[in-house]
Amino acid sequence: MDDQNKNLILATVLSFLVILGWFVGGPMLFPQWFPEEPLAQQSATPEAAATTDAAPLTAAPETAATAATEPAPDAPRLTIDTPKLSGSLSLAGGRIDDLHLKGYRETVDPTSPEVRLLSPIGKEHPYYAVFGWLAGNGLDPADVPDAKTLWSVVGNTTLSPDAPVTLQWQNTKGLTFTRTLSVDPDFMFTVTDKVANAGTAEARLAPYGIVARHGLPKLKGTYVVHEGLVRRTDGTFGEVKYSNFSDFSIPDGETLPAEEMDAQTDGWIGFTDHYWMTTLVPEQGKPWKAIARYVPQSDIYQAEVHHDVMAIAPGGNAEVSTQLYAGAKEWETIRSYQDDAGIAGFIDSIDWGWFYFLTKPIFALLHWLHGMIGNMGFAIMALTLVLKLLVLPLAYKSYVSMARMKELQPEMEALKERAGEDKQKLQKEMMQLYKEKKVNPAAGCLPVLIQIPIFYALFKVISNTLELRQASFFGWLNDLSAPDSSSLYNLFGLLPWDAPATGSLTHLIFLGILPIILGVTMWLQQKLNPAPADPVQQQIFAWMPWVFMFMMSSFASGLIIYWITNNTITFVQQYLIMASHGSRPDIFGNIKAGVKKPVAVSDKAKKK
Repeated sequence: MDDQNKNLILATVLSFLVILGWFVGGPMLFPQWFPEEPLAQQSATPEAAATTDAAPLTAAPETAATAATEPAPDAPRLTIDTPKLSGSLSLAGGRIDDLHLKGYRETVDPTSPEVRLLSPIGKEHPYYAVFGWLAGNGLDPADVPDAKTLWSVVGNTTLSPDAPVTLQWQNTKGLTFTRTLSVDPDFMFTVTDKVANAGTAEARLAPYGIVARHGLPKLKGTYVVHEGLVRRTDGTFGEVKYSNFSDFSIPDGETLPAEEMDAQTDGWIGFTDHYWMTTLVPEQGKPWKAIARYVPQSDIYQAEVHHDVMAIAPGGNAEVSTQLYAGAKEWETIRSYQDDAGIAGFIDSIDWGWFYFLTKPIFALLHWLHGMIGNMGFAIMALTLVLKLLVLPLAYKSYVSMARMKELQPEMEALKERAGEDKQKLQKEMMQLYKEKKVNPAAGCLPVLIQIPIFYALFKVISNTLELRQASFFGWLNDLSAPDSSSLYNLFGLLPWDAPATGSLTHLIFLGILPIILGVTMWLQQKLNPAPADPVQQQIFAWMPWVFMFMMSSFASGLIIYWITNNTITFVQQYLIMASHGSRPDIFGNIKAGVKKPVAVSDKAKKK
């Protein structure tokens, strides 16, 4: 193999390593090269909450934001009980602030606590949703319900899919506020606020909804998973990490820093964690304002929905509805809200990454295979087989070329001996040999190039999607989103002491079963490829399987299962294709009998 093509293959492999390391460790090593999406520096002013034909509001949006952050008075609670949710809501502000996710536990231990999504003020890391009104002309802030208003219950006291709850509050100026809260069997709440004006003057007021989060949650802390604000406004999707909210900090006493975006047709805004999400969804097709706000004095992050100012004449009434998705990021559930309920682009709340055009269909196929097979580990293996079949025509040409290259190795060695130190002569005769044998030495790089985007797409799917969380395969593999928990340290469970903690240095040194199998399959696959003539390159290639074995030991076990399956299928494909073209290699890379003794091109020229 000539130096140019050897360097091409080496560059391809090293590029794959660099890309893999860049995606995984780049943001931690070089954070200045991974800028997060900037937020526009806009101040929220009283006028910003009003439409051009409405009078300014007496209470600015900042007033609502401040009220939401203050402790709610002790108040009765109403129970929330659905097939997927349990918890309660407070009559102080009618805030939804106590929510557990049924069916999801903190660890793989079935006795571990259920995942807690929302927490009231007074608990660790308060996280809640609250709804209220901003007062317009002729009204004081005390004339509209806010985050601290004590509501009265009308009728039912338990919120369930079959039984909504109704709250009511009246002011001294003839306004009656009625709030109806309903919830479906999944994770979607609907908050409907009605106002009836029995007074003698027109009332102007604007409804809002806020999701507030006190302090930073426990973050996964990797570039692969987005955690923070997620939103869509008029077809434009955006993500903002929590660290960007600190840019809003300004001196006390001034307008609370915020970023505002107007929307006319569709959208939603909220916070997303690795597997959970709390998102406000205004009525689609109507104008609204999306606000991202940071309250520096209290270290509170807020996502807000503000509706236009309503003018309610005496004897009139008005109504507005806002939905709240508070639950797990289940692909099928979120997709149904997008396709059936008309929440445009809602599926993008799941982080699909840069190769979303690959990630989305790959996950859809994986989800379907899992439904057919019933085991996520086998579904990953079946997915690998399907992907290999799709790229087989291209891979076939590559493997044929590699088989021919392997057949030419004895002739290449003969050429090197005859050329000696004459590199120009060697290059010329090698090119002549390639042309005569109709071999493209660069064709062997194609499988590696194809593998890079597919691997990254699989990496995003397995790292980010909820369906892989705590999904079991067999035996000790009870969470395919986590690294292999077995370890050579205790001979994979045969010795009477525990394996090192997953992710620890000891665990990385004493490998698990899957990383070892990965290294072996990579070594076997490598033995079918033409060996570089350069001794240095030979050493690099020889060490690669074992370097990958240690490097991949901290990756999700589902991803390693994919790679092991891919290597195995590739080995079988390549062996059979090479054998069908007269090259029957053994695992040591030798060509078995059946191939004629090669004659160097220079010898043929002499005979002529």
